[in-house]
Amino acid sequence: MRIFTTGLTLACIAGTAVFAADSTLPRQLAITSYGTGSSGYNQSVAIGAALQDNRGVNLRILPAKNDVARTEPLRQGKVDFSMNGVGGTFMAQEGVYQFGAKSWGPMPIRALASNNSGTVGISLGVAAEVCEQVGKPNCEGFTYADLKGKRVAWLKGAPSMNVNAQAYLAYAGLTTDDVELVEFGGFGPSWKGMVDGSVDAAIASTSSGKGYEAASGPRGLFWPEIDPNNAEGLARMQEVAPFFTPMVAQVGATIDGTDGVPTAGYAFPVLMTLADREPELVYGVTKAMFELYDSYKGTSPGIDGWSLDNQALEWVVPYHEGAIRYFREVGVWTDAHDAHNAKMIERQQVLNTAWKALEAENPDNWDETWAERRREALDAADFPVFY
Repeated sequence: MRIFTTGLTLACIAGTAVFAADSTLPRQLAITSYGTGSSGYNQSVAIGAALQDNRGVNLRILPAKNDVARTEPLRQGKVDFSMNGVGGTFMAQEGVYQFGAKSWGPMPIRALASNNSGTVGISLGVAAEVCEQVGKPNCEGFTYADLKGKRVAWLKGAPSMNVNAQAYLAYAGLTTDDVELVEFGGFGPSWKGMVDGSVDAAIASTSSGKGYEAASGPRGLFWPEIDPNNAEGLARMQEVAPFFTPMVAQVGATIDGTDGVPTAGYAFPVLMTLADREPELVYGVTKAMFELYDSYKGTSPGIDGWSLDNQALEWVVPYHEGAIRYFREVGVWTDAHDAHNAKMIERQQVLNTAWKALEAENPDNWDETWAERRREALDAADFPVFY
């Protein structure tokens, strides 16, 4: 019988002495993931099914509303892995936004694998009725610039989602001052707002189940296009979110069965952990992700991007040594990947050193001082400064 469990009570998780058929994996694993109904959650469930059916591993999935909620159990040691996004990976590494708070700080993030489907966009969806409101029926000629004065979803504790929305606004030459920000407690509620009329635009992967719900609702759904030839617009977008690249979404609500929609995207979701997690466990999970790929591909929209061929082995955060061991075994890890990974670890060390120095000072104006010290430390070490 196939078993999945979700919830917030953790017991007998990865440290158990009982192991599955694959001796590198325990019988129970726990991960945090995006909220129920999201693309990240649905992919976690599909991967969990493959683990249960082929390795006898019960994957406990803890849905969480935002980046902090997904990353906190990992930091506390209650889980060993998270199915996260750029917030819980890149921004946690960088110690920015909520992760720059005195209670957080830059994290020693490590990646195992990521979904780089090239078919699923991370886009700012717009309620189709908004097109009518701005005098563009059927959304013909509607661009992100037409969101000026409209209501855009803003998520508590989810800097990555909010930065994504800012990036799309920046592409259009807008800022958050040009729109009305409507605050929501999480991803799910923001898309409920897309259906009930409390917000006009919200960020999501194009394959998200919430997008399909909105598309079939009374207001409809539209994904405005990103022009890959708009160099100035893309430069503005990448200044806000350097991980975005233009692509054509071919999977998603209102997109399926069409030629696709030119938009932007990045690796999503990312299976991640922390540097101190056991290399043998990380190796086993990484190995299972790729050995079981044929068992879960095609089972959820966008999930095919987890294939070994799609892995971006030079990314914005370093890979865990356990994952690298697997990549070496299958012959895809190179000296160039080693050099890049070492550079990313060095970046984390620079940030950690700056953070510890600030902790010793303990200034009253923590946020402002950290932002300044962070920029100074990165610049002095010849690393690019984002945020």
